[in-house]
Amino acid sequence: MAQRIVLNTISYHGKGAIKEIPAEITARGLKKVFVCTDPDLLKFGVAKKVTDILDESKIAYDVFSEIKPNPTIENVLDGVKAFKESGADSIVAIGGGSAMDTAKAIGIIIENPEFSDVRSLEGVAPTKNHATFTIAVPTTAGTAAEVTINYVITDVEKKRKFVCVDVHDIPEVAVVDPDMMASMPKGLTAATGMDALTHAIEGYITKGAWEMTDMFHLKAIELISKHLRGACENTEEGREGMALAQYIAGQGFSNVGLGIVHSMAHGLGALYDTPHGVANAIILPTVMEYNAECTGDKYRDIAKAMGVEGTDKMSIEGARTAAIAAVKKLATDVGIPENLKEIVKDEDIQFLAESAYADACRPGNPRDTSIEEIVELYKSLM
Repeated sequence: MAQRIVLNTISYHGKGAIKEIPAEITARGLKKVFVCTDPDLLKFGVAKKVTDILDESKIAYDVFSEIKPNPTIENVLDGVKAFKESGADSIVAIGGGSAMDTAKAIGIIIENPEFSDVRSLEGVAPTKNHATFTIAVPTTAGTAAEVTINYVITDVEKKRKFVCVDVHDIPEVAVVDPDMMASMPKGLTAATGMDALTHAIEGYITKGAWEMTDMFHLKAIELISKHLRGACENTEEGREGMALAQYIAGQGFSNVGLGIVHSMAHGLGALYDTPHGVANAIILPTVMEYNAECTGDKYRDIAKAMGVEGTDKMSIEGARTAAIAAVKKLATDVGIPENLKEIVKDEDIQFLAESAYADACRPGNPRDTSIEEIVELYKSLM
């Protein structure tokens, strides 16, 4: 069977990388940029780091920031309208997954107007044209939306999130500058960092995993384990390490899929607006325990990448226990809640389980599951 890898055409990494943005725009003869970001990044001057560079280069732009933390269909439609009115010919997405996912959906609809019904993009939509030329600038070290072919939109009316997978949505240029992440508060750094770890672990054990993506995922696990604690303390080394780690994880999971940690987390975001990284971090150890018997010896590799000593001498059961314990320890060290008691309502569990089972990430889980088993997983987290 042929394996496919889809990555950015160009990516820049390291301090000061945002200075490369004007050259990428002018080299293509583009005239006006649609800056897609979120209100907080405008309020706290993070987006200004990029718009100042556009100003210095005399590149025209309009700013669109009507984006919620879990972006909605309405946000996308408002963005499409604003893009058309702006006369822009390109997009610069600045933010975490919310801004970049919104920008992806906007860019796809602009170039494929037959998909103007946002719900029609769910799953693997048969779009024909690549999204509007996009430069993606992450401000969080977690989602890796700048290098993935996925985006997630919230359907408020149906109280669910839906995943869109499209090779045409990947930004042509990713600019991963740790300076853009320096103002992230500790809680957000922890949540997005654990999201990146979830990407790496789920991607490593998913049914579609293979040698090339394994390489990305194991390196990402190693870097996250080494640098997330430091990033939460806002050390320069920690920020740089996490900026790279989350991108590497994205290179992997974007191409092989995820599992039911994400399926279960998506429902929490849609129903309670729970931060995606927090939801993933709480659910991850429990689902790792659930999946353990279907992962061969891979948990030994995970434990080793997380710095656990003596993994080669452990039994397979011991290695699995060690990997799960290492994940729990990291989550505790960075302040992630231990359970869903303060988030989930008992009366919502059946709906959440049905939504998780219908989620696009569920088929990639290494262990085949059912709605009833997902119900029990939610209950065990209460």
